[in-house]
Amino acid sequence: MLKRILWLCVAFPAAALLVTLAVANRHSVRLVLDPFRPETPVLSIVLPFYGYLFGALVIGVLLGGTATWLSQSRWRRTARTRSGEAKRWQAEADRLMRERDAEVATRNKALAAPDKRNAA
Repeated sequence: MLKRILWLCVAFPAAALLVTLAVANRHSVRLVLDPFRPETPVLSIVLPFYGYLFGALVIGVLLGGTATWLSQSRWRRTARTRSGEAKRWQAEADRLMRERDAEVATRNKALAAPDKRNAA
C-alpha cells in the first residue's frame, strides 16, 4: 500500500510537469535528417516540440530497460540453473522418502506377521 501511495506521489507531479511542458512547447519544429543539404532536405520531420521531447523520453526508457535486462542475463541464467538443481534435489529427496516409507512399511508388515502367527 505504501509503495502505491509513493508511486502516486511521484507519478502525478511527473504527469503534471509533462503536460505543462507539452502545452508550453506545442509550436512545430522541423527536424532535418539530411546533413548534406539542410536548406532543401530530402528527409525532414515536422512535429510539435513536445513530440520530440516525449520521443526522446520513450527511447531513453526503452534503451535503459534493454541495457538493464541485458546486464542481468547472467543472474537470470544462474537462477535458472539453480532452480533446475533444486528441482532435481527435491525429486531425489522425494524418491528417497518414498523408498524409506516403503521399506518401513515392509519391515512393519514383517514384524506384525509373526505376532499374528503367535496369536493364532
